[in-house]
Amino acid sequence: MSLPRFSFGVGDRFAHQAAPQLEAFERLASAGVVVAPVWNKSNREHTFIGSEPASVRVAAAAAVAARGWRHPWFVDADHIRLETVGRFLDTSDFFTIDVADSIGRPAGDADVAAFVARHAELTGRLAIPGVSQPIEIDAAGVASIARTYLLACREAGEIYRHIEAKRAGRPFVTEVSMDETDLPQTPPQLLVILALLADEGIPLETIAPKFTGRFNKGVDYVGDLAQFEREFADDVAVLAYAAERYGLPRNLKLSVHSGSDKFSLYPVIRRVLDRTGAGVHLKTAGTTWLEELIGLAEAGGDGLALSREIYAYALDHVDELCGPYASVIDIDRRRLPAVAEVNGWSGPRLAAAIRHVPGNPSFNPDVRQLLHVSFKVAAKQGARYTDLLVANRDIVGRQVTENIFERHLRPLFLG
Repeated sequence: MSLPRFSFGVGDRFAHQAAPQLEAFERLASAGVVVAPVWNKSNREHTFIGSEPASVRVAAAAAVAARGWRHPWFVDADHIRLETVGRFLDTSDFFTIDVADSIGRPAGDADVAAFVARHAELTGRLAIPGVSQPIEIDAAGVASIARTYLLACREAGEIYRHIEAKRAGRPFVTEVSMDETDLPQTPPQLLVILALLADEGIPLETIAPKFTGRFNKGVDYVGDLAQFEREFADDVAVLAYAAERYGLPRNLKLSVHSGSDKFSLYPVIRRVLDRTGAGVHLKTAGTTWLEELIGLAEAGGDGLALSREIYAYALDHVDELCGPYASVIDIDRRRLPAVAEVNGWSGPRLAAAIRHVPGNPSFNPDVRQLLHVSFKVAAKQGARYTDLLVANRDIVGRQVTENIFERHLRPLFLG
């Protein structure tokens, strides 16, 4: 099993939108670019909703069969750790190994010294093709980076070997995630990290580093686009070099855990991919749930009523809902409208406040971020929510397909 050059992660919180999601990939394929859909859902999301990992594969497989998709597709056990991977082993074929919590745990001096001695090639001046400036690290610098990341990489190796043993020969894609941490990893740090992961024997096909700038949930990137482009291009070059130098898979590529909707980054990423021939995996997380809410609002009637109720509950429980996502949201509570105001909005008006069209004066990024992290409010409604999805399948599905194709796949892969 091998991940194609282009892959794109889609979340489907309630396992009702796989077919509309797949329709977006079909439109892209008909335009000449085949991208592998990767349905992803984390243990945390399953816990909040009360679902099981098998539900993701069941929904994805049904959509693939119904629509006759003939290209690769995957199911991602998103952000798993050793204590959570067990429930995903039988139904996932893509594993995002998250070791961000172990970054910074200091490794032992002997282990660090052994790594530095084993990798003398990292010390000194390296002119890597495609990197804007030569990478220059002395032995103390290599040791410092190894001390920060060695235990995280060792943990990644432990998790990978556990998955490999339990899968008993069934192939899978391996991603290592280090993005949910405070500080971005520089290209020199990424090079050392890749050497550490290679030492663990992990055949990783994609790695998700922490990039500079803010990657808040459901809204656009906040940061210096020129700086991001330089660093992204440097990272692409470092991956190509490391794959050759350390025997990592040649299709090794960057994974951008976007928090969804980083529209301003798409032209940047596209330029780098066109220039280098590199691949990319982009994970869009949970905007499909927001498209469901938009569709229900536009449907009016009971759908609009429930959308208003969900907002009212979310507004009354901001701290509880936002707590787990505090590092990836920036909400100005002064811009969250009162419940009475929202209850006076029409369905299209509420939909416009949520839908991510920055040029629309009705769009409210604070409302969008709050609702983005409030999917478990809908989960508590149980069949009331999912029955409305079924009853309004067409209007909801249009929102899902249009969002993925027009706002994500088209600008990223077609320009």
